[in-house]
Amino acid sequence: MHTSVNEIRLSDSSFFLRVDWEGQSLGSGFQLLLTDGQDAWRGEVSEAAVNSEAEELEMQKEKYIQDLQQALTEAENTSYSFSLTPDPPNHSCTVSLTYEKIQKDISFRLGCVVLTAVTEPVEAVREVLIHSLQRGNTLHTTNHKLREENRRLCQEHQRIAAKLKHYIEGKETLEAELYSRFVLVLNEKKAKIRSLQETLTTLQETRSSDGQKNRKSVKSDQAAGLEDEAEQDEYGGSTDEEPEEVQQSTAASNESFQVSSSPSPLGEGLRDITDVAPCRKRRFRHLGALELTVKKTTLETAQRKRLLSRIQSAPDSPECCRACISSFSSRRPV
Repeated sequence: MHTSVNEIRLSDSSFFLRVDWEGQSLGSGFQLLLTDGQDAWRGEVSEAAVNSEAEELEMQKEKYIQDLQQALTEAENTSYSFSLTPDPPNHSCTVSLTYEKIQKDISFRLGCVVLTAVTEPVEAVREVLIHSLQRGNTLHTTNHKLREENRRLCQEHQRIAAKLKHYIEGKETLEAELYSRFVLVLNEKKAKIRSLQETLTTLQETRSSDGQKNRKSVKSDQAAGLEDEAEQDEYGGSTDEEPEEVQQSTAASNESFQVSSSPSPLGEGLRDITDVAPCRKRRFRHLGALELTVKKTTLETAQRKRLLSRIQSAPDSPECCRACISSFSSRRPV
């Protein structure tokens, strides 16, 4: 059984309305008790009456029951109004209690119930007072429990706030420490990266200089090879391995000695010419200095052969002999 007691205003007078019902809502029917503190009236509304009122208003039953419960059980709700007939009521007769809903300055009736006078109104008033006291005690107990819970929650909140503040301070300290360590590690990494970059740059420069040196040596080797090939082409491609050239050079030297020992109009000038016949040696192509010396010796030998042939074929004039001697003396062997 559910019970609700509210104060309502009827013709500038205060009345107390008590509503009792079973179940979850007023849809299964309810009982009403109306009193002004001296007289009392009692009535009942059945489930069929509730359904007929909802059909008459063409409202859904759930919506009608919701409005009905708000009008009869909620205190000081300005959206609903009550009227009592007759007004003022007579303590010895029946009265009609009408409850209406006000919406945008328009009111329509939610229902009407007939109340009969109670023979012992004092007992009805006492029941209302007892229920009000019990309800007050229940609310007081609930309010005390809520206050205790609120106090406990406040203390818990203060404790959590203090702990949170401590955690925030620890977090800030830890962040500062981690940041300082991170800065140190970052600086070390930067220094290491710079060192590696410098090492890489040095290696690249070294490799570039080595490559330039290798290219220069390759170019010099190629130029020496080209000069060697050119000299070989100029003098018939002779080498140290050719015995015929050696024999020819030896024969030419012998002829030069015979010419120099025989009497000649050149006089004493030809006796001063030294024998520069080359001493043939085996060439080693991998030795650059020796190869160059041998090439120059071969070149001098060929030039001397040509000069001796010119002297032998020249006329016996002192001027021609002096010119040939001066030209021959100016070319000294290396």
